[in-house]
Amino acid sequence: MKGRKGIRRFLAGGFLIMCCFTAYAQNPLSRFQNMGGSKGGKDSTLQHRVDDTISINFRFLDSSRLQKIDSSVYDFYQRYPIPPTYVDLGNLGNAAHDLIFHPFMKPGWDAGWHAYDPYIFTVDETKFYHTTKPYSELGYLIGSKSEQMINVIHTQNITKNWNAMFQYRLISSPGAFNNQNTNHNNYRFSSWYQSDNKRYQAFLVLLGSKLESAENGGIRYLKDLDSNVYKDRFTIPTQIGASESFSNALNPFGVEITTGTFYTTATYMLRQQYDLIGQKDSIVTDSTVIPLFYPRVRVEHTLSYQTYHYRYLDYNPDTTYYINNFDFIATPDTIKLSDSWHNLTNDLSLYSFPDARNPQQFLKAGVMFQSLHGFYDAGERTLFNIALHGEYRNKTRNKKWDVEAFGNFYLSGYNAGDYNAYISLQRQISKNLGYLQAGFENVNRTLSTAWNQESSFGFGVPGFFKKENIIHLFGSINQPLLKLKLSGDYYLLNDYPYFLDYYKAAQESNPFNILRISADKVINVGRNWVLRANLVLQQRAGNSPVNIPLFVTHDQFGYEGKLGFKNLLIAFGLEFRYYTPYKADAYSPVIGQFYTQTTTTISEKLPDITGYLNFRIRSFVAYVRAENLNTAQLSKAYGFGFTNNNLVAPDYPYPGLRIRIGIFWSFVN
Repeated sequence: MKGRKGIRRFLAGGFLIMCCFTAYAQNPLSRFQNMGGSKGGKDSTLQHRVDDTISINFRFLDSSRLQKIDSSVYDFYQRYPIPPTYVDLGNLGNAAHDLIFHPFMKPGWDAGWHAYDPYIFTVDETKFYHTTKPYSELGYLIGSKSEQMINVIHTQNITKNWNAMFQYRLISSPGAFNNQNTNHNNYRFSSWYQSDNKRYQAFLVLLGSKLESAENGGIRYLKDLDSNVYKDRFTIPTQIGASESFSNALNPFGVEITTGTFYTTATYMLRQQYDLIGQKDSIVTDSTVIPLFYPRVRVEHTLSYQTYHYRYLDYNPDTTYYINNFDFIATPDTIKLSDSWHNLTNDLSLYSFPDARNPQQFLKAGVMFQSLHGFYDAGERTLFNIALHGEYRNKTRNKKWDVEAFGNFYLSGYNAGDYNAYISLQRQISKNLGYLQAGFENVNRTLSTAWNQESSFGFGVPGFFKKENIIHLFGSINQPLLKLKLSGDYYLLNDYPYFLDYYKAAQESNPFNILRISADKVINVGRNWVLRANLVLQQRAGNSPVNIPLFVTHDQFGYEGKLGFKNLLIAFGLEFRYYTPYKADAYSPVIGQFYTQTTTTISEKLPDITGYLNFRIRSFVAYVRAENLNTAQLSKAYGFGFTNNNLVAPDYPYPGLRIRIGIFWSFVN
C-alpha cells in the first residue's frame, strides 16, 4: 500500500511542479562560498544561509556519485549550448558540428540526424537533484540582431526522499544573414524518489525539443561580402529561401519559416530499482535515526518511449538550386520531406555488489527488447531488436583505481550483429604524478536510417551498405598539481559512411585511421592572471573521406579574482579560437547532413577573438561578451566596420561583431 500511495503522490506532485514551478522563486541567495571551482562542479560548492543552510546535490542517471553546483564564472560555455570547439552555420540555432573528430559510436538503431544535437535535451545529461529547500534559476541572454535565450530551472524536494525538477529553454535568433532565423523550444522534467528504507528508488524523465531553423543554403556569391551594396549583411542574396525584411524574423513566439528544417524529439522514461538482498544499517543522531541500506543484489527495470520527427519544407523552391544540386527534372510547387519514428524500449537488469559498502563497485547484466515503428513519405515500417548488455564498475574506496567496462550485443532483429565493447582503467600513480588512464573501445553498427533507401531523405542512397566498424584506443595523464592533462586517441575506421555531395550517400571500403593528441593546461601567469589553453593536434592516415583541421586551439587569458571586494567574483579578458586551413564539410539543408567536399579550402583570415567580462555578486551572475572582434577592418567600400567575415563552411560566413549579455539569478525559498 505504501508503494501505491508513493506512486500516486509521485505522479500528482510531478504534474503540480510542471504547472506552477514559477511560484516558488521569491527570496534571493544571500551568500556564496568556495567560488573558485572547476567546470562540472567537481571542486566547488554553492551554499546559502538565510535562517539555516541549504544543501543542493545532483547526480546523473548512470552514476551514483553526488555532485555540487559549480559556482565559478570564468566559463561562459557552462550556460551556452554550443561548445567552444563547435562551429555553427552563422547563427545560434543553425546546424553545427565539432572541429575535433568524434565519430558516432553507438550500436543499434539510430535516426541519423545529428547536425542539431547540441540543441536537444537528452536523458544522459539530465540531472536528478536533492535539495533541502526549493531552488530556482532564471536566465536571460540577449545578443546582437535580437538574439535571445531564456532558461528557467526549478527544483525542490516534495518530501525528504522525493525531488522534482523542471527546466524550460527558448532560443530565438533572426541571424545576421537572410533566411537563417531560428526558434527552439526545450522542456525537461525529472524526478527522483527513494523509499524510507532506501531499498526502492525511481527516476522519471520527461523531455522534449522542438527545433525550427530556416535554411538559406549559404550566400550566392562570396564577392558580395566585399561589396559596398551589402554593408547590411541581411540583404545579401542567399541560395534558397525568399528574401524578407529583418523585422519579419523578430517574433520568437510566432515564427514563420517558409524554407527550413523542423525537428521534434521527445522522450518519456521511467527507471525503477529495488534492492532484493542487502544489509540494513542506520546513523543515530541526537534527534533522529537515519536508515541506511547497503545493497548486494538489485533488480532494475527501465521503460522508455521516444519519438523523432524530422522534416524539410520549402514552400517557395528555387528551380535552379534543386535542378543543379539535386538532379530534379522539375521543381514542384512545394517540397516536403518527412521521416517519423516511434521507439518503445523495455530493459530488465540485475546488479550484484561484491562490496556492500561500496555502491560504486558492481556487476550488471540485462536484456533489452526494442520495438520501432517508422513512417516515411512513401510508406511505413515496423522493426524490433533484442540485445544483451553487461557492465562492471569499480571505483575503489581509496580512489586509487577506477575501472569501467561494458558491452552490448544485439542478438536478433533489425540490428542483429551490432555490438560495442568498452574498457577503461585509471590508476592514481601518486599525489605528485597524478592519474594515468588507458582504454579500448570497439563498435560494430548498422548504418543510421538516413542511409536507407526507404527513408524520405534516402533518394541518393545507391543500395545496401555494410556495417561500420570502429576501433578506438585512448589514454591520458592527468596531473592536478601542474593543472595539466595530456590525452591521446587513435581511431581505426572500416566501412565509414558519408555523403559525397548534396544528396549522394557513399561508404569508404578501405580502412583508414585518425590520430588525435590534446593538451589542457592552466597557467597562473601572475597574481590572479590565468591562461587556460586547450590544444588539439589531429592527423588522418590512409585514403579517407574525412577532412579535419590539423590543429585546433581554444584559449582564454584573463583576470580571475575579487578585486578586493568580499561579495564579488569577477573574470575578464580575451578568448581566442584558431584552426588551420582545411577543406571543411559543406552542408546540405535538404537532407540535413554535412557532406565531404574537396574543392574549397576554408581558412580563417584572423583567429576568432572575443572580449569578455563575467562576474558574480551573491546570487546574481552576468556575462558580457564582444565576439568576433577579429572582423574589424577599415576598407574603401565600407569605411570602418566589422565586415572581415571568416567562413566556417563553403558559402557560409560567420557574422561580424556580436554583443551578448547574459544574466542569471538564483533564488531559494
